[in-house]
Amino acid sequence: MSDFEPRPSRFHNLSISLAGAVGVIALVVASATIWLALTDPVSVAEAVDSGEYEPLVEELASVIFNALVGLIKYL
Repeated sequence: MSDFEPRPSRFHNLSISLAGAVGVIALVVASATIWLALTDPVSVAEAVDSGEYEPLVEELASVIFNALVGLIKYL
């Protein structure tokens, strides 16, 4: 019997890391969207009704930025 065990390739490790990073980013954006919909439903409704998502994206960026600032202050 052989003790040969194939090594995982770099592509395999990179793909797992990339999938994890994309998952974390998606989680952050989804959480911020839910938070914004719960805390400021009027802005979300107006953005969806008018079809202009720029104010919604600005609010999402603000929520994520404030969360990161709070996290950094906590650490």
